[in-house]
This record gives sequence, structure tokens and C-alpha cells, in this order.
Amino acid sequence: MSSKLSRAQAGKRIEKLRSLINDYRYHYHVLDESIMSDEAADSLKHELSELETEYPDLITLDSPTQRVAGAPLPGFKQIEHSSRMLSLNDVFNESEIVAWETRIIKLLPDTAKLEYFVDIKMDGLACALIYKDGLLSHAVTRGDGLIGEDVTSNIRTIESVPLSLRNTSEYSSFLKGYTEVRGEIVMYKDEFAALNEKRKKEGKPLFANPRNTAAGTIRQLDPSLVASRPLHFRAYDLIRENPNEVATYSVAYKVLKHLGLLVNKESKVLTTRKEIMEFAKDWELKRKDLPFNTDGLVIKVNDRAIYRRLGVVGKAPRGAIAYKYAAEQATTKVKDIFVSIGRTGAATPVAMLEAVVIAGSTVQMATLHNESEIAKKDIRIGDTVIVHKAGDIIPEVIEPLVRLRDGREKIFKMPEHCPECSTKLIKYKEADAVWRCPNQSCPSRSWKRIEHFASKEAMDIDGLGEKNVIALLAAKLINDPADLYILTAEQLLQLDRFAEVSASKLVKSIQAKKSPPLARFIYSLGIRHIGIQTAVDLANHFRDFNKLMSVTIEELSDIDGIGEVVAEAVVEWFNETRNITLINKFKSLNVWPVVVKKTGGKLSGVSFVVTGTLEAMGREEAAERIRSLGGTFQSAIGIDTDYLVVGANVGASKLTKADKLGTKKISEKEFLNLL
Repeated sequence: MSSKLSRAQAGKRIEKLRSLINDYRYHYHVLDESIMSDEAADSLKHELSELETEYPDLITLDSPTQRVAGAPLPGFKQIEHSSRMLSLNDVFNESEIVAWETRIIKLLPDTAKLEYFVDIKMDGLACALIYKDGLLSHAVTRGDGLIGEDVTSNIRTIESVPLSLRNTSEYSSFLKGYTEVRGEIVMYKDEFAALNEKRKKEGKPLFANPRNTAAGTIRQLDPSLVASRPLHFRAYDLIRENPNEVATYSVAYKVLKHLGLLVNKESKVLTTRKEIMEFAKDWELKRKDLPFNTDGLVIKVNDRAIYRRLGVVGKAPRGAIAYKYAAEQATTKVKDIFVSIGRTGAATPVAMLEAVVIAGSTVQMATLHNESEIAKKDIRIGDTVIVHKAGDIIPEVIEPLVRLRDGREKIFKMPEHCPECSTKLIKYKEADAVWRCPNQSCPSRSWKRIEHFASKEAMDIDGLGEKNVIALLAAKLINDPADLYILTAEQLLQLDRFAEVSASKLVKSIQAKKSPPLARFIYSLGIRHIGIQTAVDLANHFRDFNKLMSVTIEELSDIDGIGEVVAEAVVEWFNETRNITLINKFKSLNVWPVVVKKTGGKLSGVSFVVTGTLEAMGREEAAERIRSLGGTFQSAIGIDTDYLVVGANVGASKLTKADKLGTKKISEKEFLNLL
């Protein structure tokens, strides 16, 4: 976020940021609990750093940007580290890696081409293991970087921590004198899920995340409790009194492995920035397959003599950086709140945000869901908020940071009338959380309804996205979805958006979808509460669209999986004159769904979930093949799931859940045989 603040305003903002960040750090590092995500905290620290860069005279010695970690916990003996356990400066893109490399090369004018040691950054609790003459003497947490807590009794219970170093002829010298191993204590994702599942059955509160659970476990005063939880130590550094014994970080990993320590096998020695970026992009895609959580990479100058020459600046070594993957959370400001009208008339409040990059894309708007949600979270115009975006999910505001308010924030009030057509907003039922525009001709509802009709999951009309739909409506070439079927290439050529080829292509694409599968046609109509699977259920039950048109609430409620709310929505839709007119218009244009033939359904009653990437087909095609044979395609594994189809690049979560529920796992080849 750009400050654009006066020095006095910046000073007040800096004080608030420091207070909140220090609170976060205390809870995270000392109490092992989280008051916000790491990504949101990183975003706040980034803002603080920018403000201090703009006003360097406002930097103080106790600023969060000038320190490494929190104070050690009382209750454990305190031990001074042999050398400071440092943090790393974060970078977020290739240009920042370039800037780092440029700075260190300037400091090394007499050095030949550099090698870089790159490894996965682990999300755990940093710890140092001290071995004297090959025997484990002490285990010390990071603490404040200078002094940590003696957690030796607890660490001894971790199976991956050798109580004595392995004796090999090649590295027997490391069994003499002082040897220090630094690494991370982590809890693996699948073991964390199993631990929470057990606690759930026992009626105990669930743990928040693997990192905090690992840290909290190590700081228990009862070693037997530590022994009962699945923890792992993964080493990343090796320190000897004579530093020349370990010439490079790649050698350190080789020695550690021989001494009996677990190291990340994914680490690599790279020589060019291109190789580093390829490695980063590769593991950003594959990181879900790792047993532990990660938010990026650690990049170090491989030669340790050069690394030491580069020295330390502030809280971090010059010779290493942490490359962070695009965050799924960040902080930004709410500039305004407006109301968006959806295809079903739902009036959804949307936050206009100061632009912020989340999960690799620039976010400027986020859903606030409904009026009740805004009141519950107490989100105000002008608030600094935490925003979340995972994958393709629409960004949403998680919470406001109330302590950063300065009194200028405004409470949002839901408008009484539709911002698009001025119709009075209503609630169909008093208990509804959502206000709606009842005007079927509302401009916003019209284009969104047609866009939905043409979408990939519905009629799958290629080339009919939002902009083209709006252009067709504005030119009065269409008023409803049925009008699409009377469009000509000559009409489309009147619009600036179309040339001869694109106009002809769109008309052909529309005409090719005059006899759609029944389930797609039902879904394309945009009936409230009717998702893809419900549309499939209705199509398989009635098989003929004419039968669905005259159905009663009682008949619908008798269908497995169709509740009262859905039944009412379907009957209500077919009772509206406007909708019957649309259906008759389709029929007159020979646009009509095909009758579902009773094929016997070789997959009838069988449910599937697909995880990972399939080579033979996309996920949507797989879903359609399953449904066409009477099976059910599910997005998440449940107790009623029969098969988990395992493709390439799968994550651990669905595999773990399948094992717990006894769901049969099959390969893509086995799946194709079933089809």
C-alpha cells in the first residue's frame, strides 16, 4: 500500500502497525497461537517497512523491522546460542531476486560466478541440536535469536533426532568435538489431520495448524505428551568450530545425511537466475505434494566462505534470502462498498479495495456476502482489512483490523433500492440473509443470466463471455437467452467487437447447441438453488423436460437429495409467466433438450471424486462421463464416496481422507476401464 501520508499521519500509522505486529509476534512466537495468518502479518510488516523507508527518522530500535523473534518462554532453562540464529529477508518476485544478486555481486568484485543452494522453506519451529563428541548434549529453540529455551528432554522423544551421530569413515571427524545441527521441527500435514480427527472424536478442541501445534508441543513441560505426537526434525545447517570443515551448503547436506539427519531431498545447487525461477515455479505447483507446509524457498550463496564474507545487515545475512510464494492473504484498505446485483437478483455488497497482489493476481474488489455478514464482522469503509484469495475463489474480506482505525471510518448502510434499476429491494422470506432485486428486467440480472446460460458448465457456447453479452444487449440484438438463436453473422458485424471470422464462429457455436443434454439445459436456466449435480438428479429422475415443467412441490420433495427449499424454487420458476414465455420461445426455435434414455446406467448408484490431473480428459469431461452412465460426481470425499480417482500431481489431503473413510482409490487407467 502506498502511504501518501504526511509525516505526522505516518507516525501515527507506524505506531499502530508496530503495536499490532508486536502483539502478533508475541502470540505467535511466545504463546504459540495465531491472531492472524502469517501472510497477513507479512503484509502489515511490508507496509511498516515501506513507511519507515519513506520516513527513516521514525525508525526506532524496538521496531518489529529491527528484531528477529520473540522472547523465550519462562519455565525452561535459557541457553545462549553459539552464533546468532538469524531471520532472512523476504523477496516476492524475480526483480527482487535480481536486486539481491546485484547487491552481493557488488560486494564481491574479485569473485567468479556464484553458485546458489536452493531449498524448500519449511514452516516449523527452528531449533539447534548440539552434539559433543557425537552425543546429543542440548537442544535449543530459536528464542530471540541470541538466547533460546533448553528443550532437550522433549527433543529426545523425536525419532528423527539421532541421540548419537552415525559413525562413517568418511565423516568420522564430525564425531569429535563440537557439532551443531540447525533445522526445523515440523508436523506433517496428514499426521496433523489425523491428530485433529482423533481430538474431534474425543470431544477436544481442534488445533489451528501444523506449525503452531509443533511449536506448542515442543514447549510442553511433559516429555511424554511430546512423545505421543508425530513430530519430525529436518536439518538445514551444520556448524563446526572450524568453519573450513564444511565448505558449502551442498556439502553440509551431504554430511548431515551421513550423520543420520533428515534433510530435504528437493534441494539443489543452481547457477543462474533462470534456473532459480524455474525451480521456484515448479515447486509452487508441487508444494501441495510435500509432507510439510511451505510458503516459499530459501536461496543461499553456496560457498560458505563467501557467505561469511558478505556478513550480516540488521537482522539478516546478506548471503541468503527467503523467496515467498504469492500470498493467499494480505492487508489493504476498503475504499468504498457498493452493491452488485446477480442473475437471481441477489444484492451482494462488494468492497472496493486499494489494489493489492494476492495469490499472484491484483485484487481490487472482494465480496462481503450480505448485510448481516458486514455487521457481524463490523467492516467499515476506510478499514484496513485482511483479504483472502485461494486459487480461483472470489476474494473475500476476512476481518477488519480494528486497532488501526483512526476515527474516519464509515459504517455501511444497505440501500433500499436496486442501484441498477431503482426497484425496491425485497426479501422473499423474513429469515433470508440476502436482499434481492425482484425486477426480472434489471440490466444487471439480464446480462448475468445470459452469461450463465452460455457458460461452460451450462450450454457451453464458446465466445459468449461477459463483454460480448453486454455488447449484444446494448445494441438491442438480444433481450433473453432464446434470442441468441436468431442472431446472424451480418448482425454481429455491426458491432466493433466482431470481424467476419469471429462473427461466423460465434453463430456456428450457438447453432451447435440447439439440442443440449437435459441436465445442462436445466442448469442453464439459472433457477435458484439449482447447481450442476441437482440439475443432473432432476434430469435422471424426470428424463423429459415436459414432465419437469408441470411438477409439484410434493413430487420434487420425494426425490432423494431435493429439499423443500429447492422444490419451492423449481415450482416457483415454472409458475412465472416470463419463464414460460421463454421456454415456448426456445421450443419455437427448435431449441430443446434431448430426452434422457434409460440406458441401465452401469455406474448407477456409484459416486466418484477426482483428484489431481487426468491425462485422457479434463475434470468436467470426467464428470459428464460419470453422470451419463448414471454415476454421481462429487467435489469432496464423504462417507458415501465409492471411488477416489487418483491422477497426477495430487495433494495429500484427499488421499488421507480416503484412507480414513475406506474409500477405494483407483488409477486413471482403472477409471477408464470402468467407463
